[in-house]
Amino acid sequence: MVDAASKAFFHLLARSRGLQRLASRYGLRTPRSFARRFIAGETTAEAIAAARALESRGLSQTLDYLGESVSSAAAADKATREYLAVISDIVAAGIGRNISLKLTQLGLDLDRVTTLDNFRRILEPATTHGFFVRIDMENSPYTEVTLDVFETLWGLGYRNLGVVLQSALHRTEADLTRVLALGARVRLVKGAYKEPASVAYQRKADVDAAYLRLMEALLRSDTFPALATHDPEIIDRAKSFVAHEGIAKDRFEFQMLYGVRRDLQASLVAEGYGVRVYIPFGGQWFPYFMRRLGERPANVSFVLRSLLREN
Repeated sequence: MVDAASKAFFHLLARSRGLQRLASRYGLRTPRSFARRFIAGETTAEAIAAARALESRGLSQTLDYLGESVSSAAAADKATREYLAVISDIVAAGIGRNISLKLTQLGLDLDRVTTLDNFRRILEPATTHGFFVRIDMENSPYTEVTLDVFETLWGLGYRNLGVVLQSALHRTEADLTRVLALGARVRLVKGAYKEPASVAYQRKADVDAAYLRLMEALLRSDTFPALATHDPEIIDRAKSFVAHEGIAKDRFEFQMLYGVRRDLQASLVAEGYGVRVYIPFGGQWFPYFMRRLGERPANVSFVLRSLLREN
């Protein structure tokens, strides 16, 4: 986790239209282009190829058709129809049936009813074809409404549904109790968004300590937790905890981002742990990409080296 100023800087860059235009022109141009390390491609076919490659190495995957903060009902409808096509393509390809999405992609900035209607359009075929659907958590202004939409859909009987919680937020311990009371599945992350001190921990040590507390509560539950982290110390703590508590390796999984710590992904699989890789793809990849740069300084140097090779 980088300092707050660096994270804020990358979030500012993520909103730059000029940089987005430049990135869309060069970022995924060739297999060696600078964003290819973290983005599978712009098409579903490219994402499916990446998923097959991961599955051949004993990894699981979830596909995320990138997009967020749509500003019209037409754009939300378009994103919904695109996700329906993704579901059909995944079924035809025969890969693992697991997808992730953001609610602002489906119209959350417009109104809650539009979002629920669009999400149910996705959940119907997803349920029919045995998909698990994860709601990605966005920044803190969306936390409560995201959980509200999740609980509404859970109350309507959708059990192939999970949500993400962020250890950086002060409210998350209460939110975890709330979600576990339903018996629902949680992906635990640290949090990639720049948040004010009034709602989030600012020190890495505090975020990590909260993650460990939440992780232990999740692992004690019977809900198949997803521990999303690349932090070797936290992973070692998780391994020690499950060994001490007698928790089987198949009762939870680690989750990691596409292109990040591939060595660690492979070593965990070799040790018998389940590892799921989050595969982002699609034309709207730039904001996601900038958040990844903001999380780890090593990612910036990788991109700069790639750019030098391109020019």
